[in-house]
Amino acid sequence: MLTALAESLERAARTEFSLHSRIEGNADDGWILIDMGDIVVHLFDPDQRRYYSLEDLWSNGKVLLKIQ
Repeated sequence: MLTALAESLERAARTEFSLHSRIEGNADDGWILIDMGDIVVHLFDPDQRRYYSLEDLWSNGKVLLKIQ
């Protein structure tokens, strides 16, 4: 599921916004990072999301979009 999401996002970023991106990580590890330069997207499986709890680390930051 994470791989499909990452590939879909990479394709949409390229075709819709001409953004070049690089996918790092592996779905088997539960975390994929998509680096688009000024934009970085983290895709987590539920276990990794709970473990890293990035929302707590960045609790003072402004949430632009949250999808679960």
